[in-house]
Amino acid sequence: MITPLSVAKAYAAAQRGVSGLASEGAAGAAGADFGAMVRGVVDNAIGASKTAEQQIVAHAQGKAQLIDVATAVSAAETSLETVLAVRDQVISAYQEIMRMPI
Repeated sequence: MITPLSVAKAYAAAQRGVSGLASEGAAGAAGADFGAMVRGVVDNAIGASKTAEQQIVAHAQGKAQLIDVATAVSAAETSLETVLAVRDQVISAYQEIMRMPI
């Protein structure tokens, strides 16, 4: 279920990914290329998923609080939703381009 809070978190995560990539770009470049942005968002989602897994294991061992686990899982879910939304938009754009007459 998509809530306004999850949308806001996804937007914030995407902004952090894009601004981080833009700052890492070459000084003369106009900005990060699309492939680098997608790669950064996917890496962010993978990192959030690994963090969530670590928090679950730590909670099972009695080393982490349940709220930390819930927060990490929520962040991983939001990152995954962001990646899926970007993927859906890319597929939609590709399909639209393929429908264009030559």
